[in-house]
Amino acid sequence: MKTDSIPFYTEPYVAPKWLPGGNAQTIYPYFMRQAQFAYRRVRWELDDGDFVDVDWLDGNTDAPLVVIFHGLEGGSSSHYIRSIKRILQQYGWHSVVIHFRGCSGSPNRLARAYHAGDSAEIDWMIKRIVQETRQANNDAQPVYAIGVSLGGNALLKWLGEQGGQAKKWVNGVAAISVPLDLAAAGAALDAGFNQVYTRHFLSTLKYKVLEKLEKFPGLFDARALSKCSSIYEFDNLVTAPLHGFRDTDDYWQKSSSKQWLPHIQVPALVINALNDPFMPASVLPTPAEVSPAVTLEYPEEGGHAGFIQGPFPGRLEWLPRKIVSFFYHQCK
Repeated sequence: MKTDSIPFYTEPYVAPKWLPGGNAQTIYPYFMRQAQFAYRRVRWELDDGDFVDVDWLDGNTDAPLVVIFHGLEGGSSSHYIRSIKRILQQYGWHSVVIHFRGCSGSPNRLARAYHAGDSAEIDWMIKRIVQETRQANNDAQPVYAIGVSLGGNALLKWLGEQGGQAKKWVNGVAAISVPLDLAAAGAALDAGFNQVYTRHFLSTLKYKVLEKLEKFPGLFDARALSKCSSIYEFDNLVTAPLHGFRDTDDYWQKSSSKQWLPHIQVPALVINALNDPFMPASVLPTPAEVSPAVTLEYPEEGGHAGFIQGPFPGRLEWLPRKIVSFFYHQCK
């Protein structure tokens, strides 16, 4: 399919009647069968002795490049990334998933890992991939970036911090199901049914941390970690001290991207469902709280990085088509 045939996609999101509620709309897509891709994996060796793995899906010559940042404990096999990749492949666009440290299936080498406010990591990742692409192709090739959930928060924070400088690196950004206010999102995850998600995340996070303890004895309090049952506790024990924050409150306050939205100067689409169980609708920013470059889209339903549509068993097309349309038609 040719790029010049991309339609301006204006269809509002409508959740299927057979899948009601934010939790069902979040969980069901996780189990859907989707196309597998033969990624071209490249390992970047870093100056600090660590590495990150980068999964490429090559497109047509001179086609746009889309850089994708995944969510907490996600990666190139996550359902939301595969649905986006499928549409990008249809249009012949290049796409690349840059894994955060320790998220590609191989433990990273250093004690540090990744976190929701790591805009410094986003900065060098974007600049490296764009510089490599421009050397191999041409300077006129459009570059777009997508961030989902945690990756979306870090990406928007970077975009706001960069201000007009971001225009040198990206033509447009889409951020999906973003925990724009980390304190509000953390409180939501630690309450009621959402503790199901918390247990899911903690199962893999704790496993990785215990692996690090074998390599770095005394890095964490193993006994306290074993009793940890909330994201707040985990961030207090691990994430905050490991990445230079005083505690969870300090980490969440400094890392939330909501405060950076007024400073964004590159076209940015922010999509959050009002029934997202991870992000309370009451704290979503209003148009008055963001810059004119930011387009806010808050569908009534969709869950967290779900947005399934159509008759059973459903399709994951609305989100990627909305993103590609925004990039092509509104990020010139």
